[in-house]
Amino acid sequence: LLQSEQHSWLAGLRTLLLNVSRADARDVLITFSPTAGPSRLNTTEKGKAGKIHLPREIFRSLSNQTVRMVVTVLNIQQLGMFKEVNQTAQVLDNTVVGITVGESSISGLQDPVQLMFAHRELPQGVTPQCVFWDPSKGTPCSGQLWAGHRGCTSTHSPSPVPVAGQAGGWRSTGCVTQPGDKGTVCSCDHLTFFTLLLNPALDDSTARALMAVATAGCGVAMAFSIFTMAFCIFIRCRFRFEETVRINLGLHVNLVGSLFLLNLAFLLNSGLSGRSHPRTCGVLGGLTHYCLLCCFTWTALEGCQLYLLFVKVLGIYIHRYLAKLSLVGWGFPVLVVGVAGAIGSYGEYIIQTMDHQVIAHLCWITSKHLLVHYITNCGYFGLIFLFNMAVFGVVTQKSCSLQGTGAVQGHRKPWKVALVAAGLFCLLGATWALAFLTYGISSAAVLYLFTILNSLQGIFIFIWLVVLYYPKTKETTGSLSYIIRHDKTTTASQD
Repeated sequence: LLQSEQHSWLAGLRTLLLNVSRADARDVLITFSPTAGPSRLNTTEKGKAGKIHLPREIFRSLSNQTVRMVVTVLNIQQLGMFKEVNQTAQVLDNTVVGITVGESSISGLQDPVQLMFAHRELPQGVTPQCVFWDPSKGTPCSGQLWAGHRGCTSTHSPSPVPVAGQAGGWRSTGCVTQPGDKGTVCSCDHLTFFTLLLNPALDDSTARALMAVATAGCGVAMAFSIFTMAFCIFIRCRFRFEETVRINLGLHVNLVGSLFLLNLAFLLNSGLSGRSHPRTCGVLGGLTHYCLLCCFTWTALEGCQLYLLFVKVLGIYIHRYLAKLSLVGWGFPVLVVGVAGAIGSYGEYIIQTMDHQVIAHLCWITSKHLLVHYITNCGYFGLIFLFNMAVFGVVTQKSCSLQGTGAVQGHRKPWKVALVAAGLFCLLGATWALAFLTYGISSAAVLYLFTILNSLQGIFIFIWLVVLYYPKTKETTGSLSYIIRHDKTTTASQD
């Protein structure tokens, strides 16, 4: 199969030349590393270096009986090549692998060429992406990936490698990325220059700005949480409300209390985590996790209460109802955190950039136990969010149906309708759902939005409660208590 083999060694450039016979074509296996360059790989050989698998389809489709194949490994930092304008992603090990077979362009492979880029576990917030160099990117030919377009040449042709200052950029068209623990496999349907880009969710300046915004927001949120709890306790004791409204106010106090504790735990975490003893850090991580789960649980209980009020409109009397809700809201997270702590899930969690520069130390769930995070935080909140959004839809439908039948009229202003809807949205934890959109290379804007909205959640709830619950000389017909009372009357008359 391989009639001859030749190596070329220059600073930052390693080349392997192979003459491949078409008559006895088989799959070709090659290993490569940033320092040793490319070399032939036996099928039984194992190692931590990168690997290239070239399918036999490439050679059997050629017209010549013998063809020259060139595999090149380049250090782009030494050579000053493959520099894209405004590039934020980092090239893994500054290594680019070029593959050419013969003199013609090879593309549209049914059996793709596979490159395995070996690497250790990537930092959190970094997304690997298989790409190839497109010399036409940023020119009038940009996007024309195949030969035959007027004035354009094939981006997959074995043309000379680009030098600094030339146009071009990275593209992922035709390549599939398969991340793994020990490396990332790139499956591409053409031959050209390939690499693995490490796309950061955050750069250093963005991460530090987010930490500053979050810290300031936590301080503001704690202040308004105190105002909200004081307001709810004041009107609950000062004015005479029906039992349903008093239970609602009790629920709001507990939810806002959990938000207060969560913000306090975050401030303690960010201030002490880098200098605390490992055991202290574990306790602080468990406390932060507990406060977060309490916040989620009370959000779920708010949704359950709204469900009982608007779907089971006649209600079900439960003795010491608020006390039993408190047992669930504050007790259930204790069980979860206890189990997670028993298996050693809490400790120091480091947020770092692609260059392994430390941005922040946090006491949280360690990287070795991320499954705990995915189950107890992402999974738990995901179920709560789906349920609460269904309840929100029922509440909105009830309100619209009352307005359509003429039951709501007179004093209900559009801004108040919007405020009630926005308040319910925050009350049911919808702003936390933005966390599911903070993954990937375009997440910086979503992270800013997530941080700001959740920092202002206490302010939103305070304004909503003041407008909704503070007694007026004449009861507003758009209030929750009016809608609930009207639903009860309507249901009773229908029965």
